[in-house]
Amino acid sequence: MAAAASIEGHVDGVHQGRGRRQQPPVVYSIIYGVDYILCFVEFHYRLYYTKVKLGSPPKEFMVQIDTGSDVLWVTCSSCTNCPQSSGLGIELSFFDAASSTTGSLVSCSDPICSSIVQTAAADCSEPRHLCSYSFQYEDLSGTSGFYVADLFYFDTILEASLVANSSAEVVFGCSTYQSGDLIKTDRAIDGIFGFGQQDLSVISQLSSRGITPRVFSHCLKGEGNGGGILVLGEILDPSIVYSPLVPSQPHYNLYLRSIAVNGQLLPVDPAVFATSNNRGTIVDSGTTLAYLVEEAYNPFVMAITASVSQSATPIISNGHQCYLVPARYSVNEIFPPVALNFAGGASMGLRPEDYLVHYGFLDGAALWCMGFQKSQNQAVTILGDLVLKDKIFVYDLDRQRLGWASYDCSLSVNVSVSPRKDGFLDAGLLSMSSSSTNTLFKLIFTFISHVVHITLFIGFLLL
Repeated sequence: MAAAASIEGHVDGVHQGRGRRQQPPVVYSIIYGVDYILCFVEFHYRLYYTKVKLGSPPKEFMVQIDTGSDVLWVTCSSCTNCPQSSGLGIELSFFDAASSTTGSLVSCSDPICSSIVQTAAADCSEPRHLCSYSFQYEDLSGTSGFYVADLFYFDTILEASLVANSSAEVVFGCSTYQSGDLIKTDRAIDGIFGFGQQDLSVISQLSSRGITPRVFSHCLKGEGNGGGILVLGEILDPSIVYSPLVPSQPHYNLYLRSIAVNGQLLPVDPAVFATSNNRGTIVDSGTTLAYLVEEAYNPFVMAITASVSQSATPIISNGHQCYLVPARYSVNEIFPPVALNFAGGASMGLRPEDYLVHYGFLDGAALWCMGFQKSQNQAVTILGDLVLKDKIFVYDLDRQRLGWASYDCSLSVNVSVSPRKDGFLDAGLLSMSSSSTNTLFKLIFTFISHVVHITLFIGFLLL
């Protein structure tokens, strides 16, 4: 989920994302604003997060968007090893289960606990017989705590200019202990919003009761101060292409078939991308950069380097491939386009800024380094925020497919008004009504750098 680097281009401490390798006749679109903070202080670090409200009275929490895990969790007031302040300029919040008038602790006898114990997402060994959890993410950070059932708040869009307050009960985690990157105050947030496929994810809980469709979408802006939108529903765009998800996987695994650099396929055996116990290609918004298996990484870097050898100076910085680009060139002028080719004929085009990271300047030249890293300790290819930014992504769990299209995420989007009909709602229309929708409008179109007060929307468009 986090990546670290100095501005000189050393890519130290790069971590893979925090992943755990979890109808009514109208639409249902929950639209979030997505804040994006990019810090260039000590680490090169990207973090997409949004605001949710939980409990009674409702309390706001800033949570990271993570498609590589399943559980929504926030920091508990009883946490013994949790950060008390954040270098991201946000005030941290703590959930007090005892003070919420609508909350209840999930016991080991609760049916939902019994079901998730089977998936290792819960544990019943603690002495109070509370349904508890302990997760370790792939960056070796971790959290443990217990599950709570309480209200999750959103605004229901009755029509384009009419909004009503709504809520639904969901089960989420209350963290009593954290470790690793989670306790670093320079990047501390209130929790993680897991968007995985398993039963305990919020998207699964809400869709199982017909509150939302079993699909969500996001568009994460990469330029400037970032921003974007997150929709519990389907973003529509005619340029979206779809590829099937690999079935029966805990993550969003795709069938990656080949990689092309400047139109030329790399000499890589497609079998290195195949999904098995220790292989696969995963889409994960909780990962900052991107990772290629070694069999693909080396040919990829060689092809990029050969393509720019007449215009840029290749250098190795701390073991990573970087390039000095003279001031007279722009990175898009000299670096080649890349295509990731997936099953179903779906291709994902990458611009140079989708596979390179700018780390500053050296002797008057721009220093760009490979944002694709070589997978460590496992043969897994991970497509993180470096690749996901500036694109619409649609996670269609009903049809078991994932779609994408290049897009300017500062623009409004069309959102389906019915799970499987052709109508749509232009998210830009949300700017025309109440103060809460104006707040969303400002986030989508302005992308200011500090935290904006966001309201969660769920659209019930009357037909």
